[in-house]
Amino acid sequence: MQHAVGSPLPPPHQPGHGPAAGRLPAAQQPGAHQGPAPMPPPHPAQGSAPVPPPPSAPGFTAPPPPGPAPHHTVPQHTPAPDTTGHVPLPPGGPVAMPSAPPATAAADPTTTTLAVLLIGPAGAGKTSVAKYWADHRRVPTAHISLDDVREWVRSGFADPQSGWNDHSEAQYRLARRTCGFAARNFLANGISCILDDAVFPDRPVVGLGGWKRHVGPGLLPVVLLPGLDIVLERNAERSGNRRLTDEEVARIHGRMAGWYGSGLPIIDNSQMDVPQTARLLDDVLARSIASPPQW
Repeated sequence: MQHAVGSPLPPPHQPGHGPAAGRLPAAQQPGAHQGPAPMPPPHPAQGSAPVPPPPSAPGFTAPPPPGPAPHHTVPQHTPAPDTTGHVPLPPGGPVAMPSAPPATAAADPTTTTLAVLLIGPAGAGKTSVAKYWADHRRVPTAHISLDDVREWVRSGFADPQSGWNDHSEAQYRLARRTCGFAARNFLANGISCILDDAVFPDRPVVGLGGWKRHVGPGLLPVVLLPGLDIVLERNAERSGNRRLTDEEVARIHGRMAGWYGSGLPIIDNSQMDVPQTARLLDDVLARSIASPPQW
């Protein structure tokens, strides 16, 4: 914070300067009374009153004489109406099922506050589609990626590629609960959410039950399931711990086929780009709002 600083003090007067410079003493001025010279003042003794300072320069106000500091009252500043302060936020609770539109109207997912879970194997395009869908909605929308939240753990990150064990499962559960907490709070404050995760149909630990528990029954799951060749091609473009071996990708893709016949909507985006898939996602969500899937 910057504080206002007053003008600098003028320099001290020096001999031969100032308004009295060059003026003759009164005894030497023409027409002055010539009387006996006055006696010089006695030498001031220690403790006597100080000699008054010479006249100040024009425009300069001399500082007040030393004395007890005056009592200043601190002004009470009233905050401006537009200053930020504590903004109360509604607490997040379980997300309820979205309201079905009237029979005469079709659901419009682009203007409805929704909680969506995008499911699919590695390389299905979940994150790309989720980001694009969130970016192009007409209502505030957040994207929450479970993989991103898991990687918040830097030191001690339990990489599932190194083996699924108690540590990787605990960090997965913690990340899923964190995503659910964030989604409930966003939804409670009018911000839609799309989450993405590689949820398996035959594995309860990484199944839908945890998402329903942490987000709520109003979560709308949609499965992205392109062909194996497309998934392998997309996985090859990845780097770091996001890239899996071809054998692991094929194994995950095979297990994801269990979603067929589950009642969940499935999008085969093998021949679609990201914008096309996002538009089809809106169509699928409109049907899910009108008739929520049982899961």
